[in-house]
Amino acid sequence: MVRFVDQIGRSRVDQSRDRSGKTAGVVARVRALVQDGTLTAGDALPSTRVLAAELGVARGTVVAAYEQLDGEGWIRTRQGAAARVAAGVGAAGRASVPHGPGVSSPAVRGPALHGPASAVPAPSVSSPPGRLLDARPGTPAVTAIAPKDWRAAWRAAADAPLRNALADPAGLPELRAQVAAQLGLSRGFAPDVDRVLVTGGTSEALSLVAEALRNHLGRTPRIAVEDPGYRSGRRAMTSAGADLVGVVVDEDGIDVDALAAAGPVDAVVVTPTHQYPLGSVMPVARRHRLLAWAGRTGTLVVEDDYDSEFRHRGAPVPALAALDTAGVVLHVGGFSKTLDPRVRCSYVVLPSGPVSGAVTAARTARGPVVAETVQVALAHLLRTGALRRHLGRVRRDYTHRREAIATRLAGVPGLEARALNGGLHAVVTWSGPATARAVVARTARSGVLVSALDEYEVTPGSAPAGVVLGYGGLTLPELDRAIDALLGALAAR
Repeated sequence: MVRFVDQIGRSRVDQSRDRSGKTAGVVARVRALVQDGTLTAGDALPSTRVLAAELGVARGTVVAAYEQLDGEGWIRTRQGAAARVAAGVGAAGRASVPHGPGVSSPAVRGPALHGPASAVPAPSVSSPPGRLLDARPGTPAVTAIAPKDWRAAWRAAADAPLRNALADPAGLPELRAQVAAQLGLSRGFAPDVDRVLVTGGTSEALSLVAEALRNHLGRTPRIAVEDPGYRSGRRAMTSAGADLVGVVVDEDGIDVDALAAAGPVDAVVVTPTHQYPLGSVMPVARRHRLLAWAGRTGTLVVEDDYDSEFRHRGAPVPALAALDTAGVVLHVGGFSKTLDPRVRCSYVVLPSGPVSGAVTAARTARGPVVAETVQVALAHLLRTGALRRHLGRVRRDYTHRREAIATRLAGVPGLEARALNGGLHAVVTWSGPATARAVVARTARSGVLVSALDEYEVTPGSAPAGVVLGYGGLTLPELDRAIDALLGALAAR
């Protein structure tokens, strides 16, 4: 810490600068010290108060700088502890820095805060790939949660009294109550606790719904799904005995006219908040059209509220369940993208219609699927506000990564970056003859794994040529490496 203060204190920040300029100067200095090896992974930074006094700036300036550096992945801050340089950055792992409104200038080399700046060199595609980097979608920033909050949740689970009883198939009442309360705060509707059922992930939830429909109808249910769309969910419903029909999506989500033209269906599964994988957001007008159609036809609408927690641009859009007046929406949410997919815990909120009893019966018949210790830990994270604090932190991180992708790919001829309004992945499409599978194979040879967009198709040829790049679990240096590998693969087309 002393070494850092000595370095950064060689020149004071120009008092004539506005606050944003001063913040940019602090950010640039820290980046430079990390890049040239003065600061290394794990080194503690001075407190915001100490550094502000050393530089002669307001403490809020340093707080804003630390928040930006944390969001970009250069440092890690924890409440009540010293900020430290993050692992994986430094002289051997340079991070790209996004530009644009509200984003600071590139890093400067050397100790001075004044004088000419030089841009951070873009990593070379010829650099050694190192370990295999998994940039496929589906993994959030698992390690970003505060360790003290994570440990406290599992201590609460260990402290729960032992009892001679079977677990409730519907789920732990405390967790269901916390889920209902959270939905009231974040999604605009607060269901009764007895309408909330715990499931073993989103795929198990969809399988449960398909089984319930089959039992309720006494025949094979016909379920409409987005094309392209969530492939694991499709497999789960097919294995539960459903017939699926793909319906095209456009820039506003599932096409309601195409859905109506597909013939009678018993249910439709949609991802309206952030269509998976293309990233479109269903506007309120189309949400009302979908619900009106479902009410007229008696069709169950299964709302997979995928990525609703991570909205990077634009105002939040209400959940379908919050707009439902006919009792046709079954809402699905979970903790895989907000916390850790290995927890394997999701939930459904039952509609008021007749399918509700069938889903409850199917849940009872299958029995509990999520260990009570896991449910106690999750309830603790919700009740104490730890999960909300975690979400606030990673939203900032994901927004910085989203900006890095947009900046790197902006203006690249023939490329289009999609799905960047929210969520944890980007879709990169291109014009020309190169197939997605060929680009994925070439990217893999550079040590980076991405997914082909056509893997999500229901009907062959329904998706454009493209790949899906997950960035939730990547640091900025890793994201740079993934983009380099992808651009190199596309250049070889």
